[in-house]
Amino acid sequence: MAPIKLEHVSKSFGNVNVINDISLAVESGELMVFLGPSGSGKSTLLRMIAGLETIDDGALMIDGVRSENLAPGQRNVAMVFQNYALYPHMTVRDNMAFGLRNIGMSAEAAEEKVQEAARMLEMVQLLDRRPAQLSGGQRQRVAIGRAIVKEPKAFLFDEPLSNLDAALRVRTRVELAQLHNRMKATMIYVTHDQTEAMTLADRIVVLNNCQIEQIGTPMEVYLRPASRFVAGFVGSPGMNFLKADITGSERLEARLSDGATIDVAIENVAPGAYELGIRPESVAVATEGQQATTTATVSVVERLGERTLLYCALEDGSELIATDSGRSDIRPGDKVGLVFDTTALHLFDEAGRAYHAH
Repeated sequence: MAPIKLEHVSKSFGNVNVINDISLAVESGELMVFLGPSGSGKSTLLRMIAGLETIDDGALMIDGVRSENLAPGQRNVAMVFQNYALYPHMTVRDNMAFGLRNIGMSAEAAEEKVQEAARMLEMVQLLDRRPAQLSGGQRQRVAIGRAIVKEPKAFLFDEPLSNLDAALRVRTRVELAQLHNRMKATMIYVTHDQTEAMTLADRIVVLNNCQIEQIGTPMEVYLRPASRFVAGFVGSPGMNFLKADITGSERLEARLSDGATIDVAIENVAPGAYELGIRPESVAVATEGQQATTTATVSVVERLGERTLLYCALEDGSELIATDSGRSDIRPGDKVGLVFDTTALHLFDEAGRAYHAH
């Protein structure tokens, strides 16, 4: 499978800049996920790779070949769209073989490729059905199978699961991960769903305002976000942010707006005003005899089975989410002591730059 490289790529629609000087490299056999909110440019970037949108500036290399001026059919990539785009009057077999027959492949050779893809996707028994006889997940598998039979250099997925219900999305997401493990194909996957990104990706590209905020493995992005935007966008529930004044030199101390103080083991931080970030799983309810970092009043209790989320308010009104055990007996209105894991602290300056605990 082929590596893909973008070098200083930009794109505008009239006076609106939608991709701003982006460079990145997708390694051969890698599954890279473009993650970002609506309007961040992720689908436009994917369409530029596919040839469905022009590249105004910069270079695109697919398997070492300069490709930004090639027609979509010459790039040898296959795109799977959010809508399945299946021919309703054709069987699954004919939908998958249609593109092969258009390029003059014999019926026997096309059938062999269709059968191979159908076995890979566990849908041999569906080959004689028409799209109307299939579930949403099955239709999406047909669309993926239609891409597989082309044996492209890379697969491009544009939010392929967004039309499925929650349970089916989970199942199909697992199937996609298994498919990538079997094929070892180069894949680029666009989504605004962070769970899909964390589950599927070898590496995640977090996009915001038409630019790259961070590129990293799922856990790099989660544990060491490069900016406040990444810290707030990745994670469910999101990271807690609290105003904090940092004082000291060799030994830093953060004073929260409610007066609580926390030792901060973070390098290259000058004293001043910051936002302190900490994920809910790093804020626990103090046990008996344990020194609490601060106290808070619980407003909402969300029971998730294996854990309980506590939506709390500090004495000054600042809000944060803490985590307790699944068997927690805490109720709304309770006042609790909270303990912060100081090894999991992050600081963000006015520009949104991130600083992390050791």
